[in-house]
Amino acid sequence: MEETRTFGDYQIIKEIGQGVLGAVYLAEHRFMKKQFALKMLPQELSTDRSFIQRFEEDVGVLAYLEHPHIVKIHNVSFDQGCYFLVTDCIVDEVGETRNLAHYLKERKEPFSESELMRLLQQLADALDYAHSKTASGKGIAHLGIKLNNILVSKGDGGINLMFSDYGLTRVIGSGPILSRIYQQVADSLSITDGYANSSSEKQTVLHDTFLQSYQFLAPEQKYPRGEQRHQEADVYAFGVLAYYLMMKEFPEGIFPLPTEKLKHYRWNWDSLIRGCLQYDPTKRPKGLLPALDAVKGKGPTQLSLFAESQDNKIQQKVLRQEGAQHLQPIIHTASIERPRHDPDPAAVFQIDPTVKHYTPERPEIEDIQPLMTDMVVVQGGAFFRGSNDGNRDEMPRHKVNIASFAIDIHPVTNEQFVRFLEVMGGEKDNNHQDIVRLKESRIKRTGGKFSIESGYVKHPVVGVTWYGAVAYAKWVGKRLPTEAEWEIAARGGVENALYMTGDDIEKPQANFFNVDTTPVMSYPPNGSGLYDMAGNVYEWCHDWYDYNYYETSLQEPDDPKGPLQGVYRVLRGGCWKSLKEDLRCSRRHRNNPGTVNGTYGFRCATDVE
Repeated sequence: MEETRTFGDYQIIKEIGQGVLGAVYLAEHRFMKKQFALKMLPQELSTDRSFIQRFEEDVGVLAYLEHPHIVKIHNVSFDQGCYFLVTDCIVDEVGETRNLAHYLKERKEPFSESELMRLLQQLADALDYAHSKTASGKGIAHLGIKLNNILVSKGDGGINLMFSDYGLTRVIGSGPILSRIYQQVADSLSITDGYANSSSEKQTVLHDTFLQSYQFLAPEQKYPRGEQRHQEADVYAFGVLAYYLMMKEFPEGIFPLPTEKLKHYRWNWDSLIRGCLQYDPTKRPKGLLPALDAVKGKGPTQLSLFAESQDNKIQQKVLRQEGAQHLQPIIHTASIERPRHDPDPAAVFQIDPTVKHYTPERPEIEDIQPLMTDMVVVQGGAFFRGSNDGNRDEMPRHKVNIASFAIDIHPVTNEQFVRFLEVMGGEKDNNHQDIVRLKESRIKRTGGKFSIESGYVKHPVVGVTWYGAVAYAKWVGKRLPTEAEWEIAARGGVENALYMTGDDIEKPQANFFNVDTTPVMSYPPNGSGLYDMAGNVYEWCHDWYDYNYYETSLQEPDDPKGPLQGVYRVLRGGCWKSLKEDLRCSRRHRNNPGTVNGTYGFRCATDVE
């Protein structure tokens, strides 16, 4: 790869690190001219087809984590026989990539309480946010928290901390990660040219790979027993991190609490350490931000932070025995719930014990949330639409007045649409109209479960009817764009643009005259930051189609929404097998709203006040 200096659509700039899984590169997208970090997957995983299919699906969930203190994962790509993750590239004030381990080595002075609290609140907010997200009914845990996986960037009030590799330990699996760690440790201790590696090199590898990873593991991760509680393991790792930032050492054995060494600290940091480092995962804090508020005396008491505690009196006694001279008074203020009485206590005696009592099985109702798409606001005003040089139904070119609106930056993808199908429970809406025809799409149904063909998670959904597009838009609280809105958004702020790219469009700028769809956002955006407005898939619009409608629209220019009725609905934008002519911004296409096609997709819009 160093010889070619390119990887897919990315120009390699330099190697910026070696992660547990492999090399990490700084790269620039050839078309967007934006820098990203590329994280390479090991070759043995790239050739495991079952792993790759699971990996593509799970990474799709992680890609929709949007938090200022979690490094954004954009997509997963494949080139030269290797899969790689594309993430944001985080740099510090001097433009270099630096993790927390490097920062702490360079920093000489200890953190003040306010500075320490600000940094911990950043990470606590990120963990609470991700733990509240649902992936198959469970929150999303990091499971790989350590100094090397926390990046340092410049901020307004000092430094900012960001979690990298969020959730990848769960996605990739602990087995491959541990194998790589063991291999790195073995390599560091090997004999090279008859001489052992230097002790300093050994110590660095041992500390940065094996020992650092091991220090942050919760007891249930080191000694698996029963159900794995992933979010609670993150809480334990957060406690280890907080302790290390204060004490510059890891908590091992019978370790001193912060107040025993840091006499100048005024807040009750002991409560945070005790709560997070509980051996029983069920007794660790449920939320980290409330636990930090308790440190300053602004949140719930220490005892009320313990989740599912069986005996608070015993816990209080233990806390006082572990250094009562350093504890602030602890008062248990949990509310007492009134007893609930059985409305029919005699009912139990009316059951015949010789007959098995039948209790109908209640279906499990999943709370499936949509994966939302980023949107761009198009400011309202007067615009020209149509063309005097195009087809007859594009004439005459005329002015319309459009209110401000927002539109999705890319078409709806398979991974977004499959969630909607799971909620609907099938391929028809409440009016028995087809939503999608699966044989025309990349979504399959087996045994009542929907799945996406391998490699098509990020591709735009196809085979969707107009009715299905409208139903999905309502589910996410949006609507389909009008024909006028779509054309104005496609021009990207250029009034006389023939294509979304200007006067001409070439193959590197859009997916057309091709053999299949491509993942969304694979090509550069237009001037408004919108992707795939030309090519990839035709997109359903709200309007009915009328061949002579523009003559009417000329007389009614304010927010035109198409004819009141018709036979066909409008489609715009061309598709993956279109010729260049179909990609013009003013080009109109139409079909019956119940029609399905392997080239038909859609994106959503919404009103803006």
